Amino acid sequence: MTETGAAESTQPDSLRLFFALWPDDATRDALNRTGKWLHQHWGGRRMRADTLHITLAFLGSTPTEQLDDLIACADSVQSAAFELVLDQPGFWRHNRIGWLGASETLPQHLELVNALNAALKLAVFPVDARPHVLHVTLLRNTTGGEVPECTPVRWPINEFVLVKSVTESAGAKYEVIRRWGLLGQGEGLGGEV
Repeated sequence: MTETGAAESTQPDSLRLFFALWPDDATRDALNRTGKWLHQHWGGRRMRADTLHITLAFLGSTPTEQLDDLIACADSVQSAAFELVLDQPGFWRHNRIGWLGASETLPQHLELVNALNAALKLAVFPVDARPHVLHVTLLRNTTGGEVPECTPVRWPINEFVLVKSVTESAGAKYEVIRRWGLLGQGEGLGGEV
């Protein structure tokens, strides 16, 4: 019979992780209104407001002991703050997702994605080889249809985050576990949440 110590770890062996742009309250409200409006045109299931984001790099199941290395990768990223204008709704028939993206992808956004992926690749973390598509998923299981015009959502980007995803019976629950300011907004210094 073995004795269990009080300091026994309850931390999971792996975490489901991704880096993302995480909206402030005003941007989240605007995205949620656009999701409601798009739902009126296309139907489907609206995404919960607390889950709205733009994925920068999806890592999936990551061993917990690699979390410090992952944080060090993000610490090395230097990128300038910028503003996104999300003005282009779209629909992917193959997975029935309705989304909102930008008709013009800013170089600053691509620089952030590329810098983050380069740091991850250097540290031998998996990097998606497909081109990055800037979008916020607003609807799932939608039929899509004619793409309506929408009111643009202006999103000031002054940080990126590391997010943990936990699957529950009510759907995915996301928790921001670390934030990094972009240059011009905190000079790129990382900070715990």
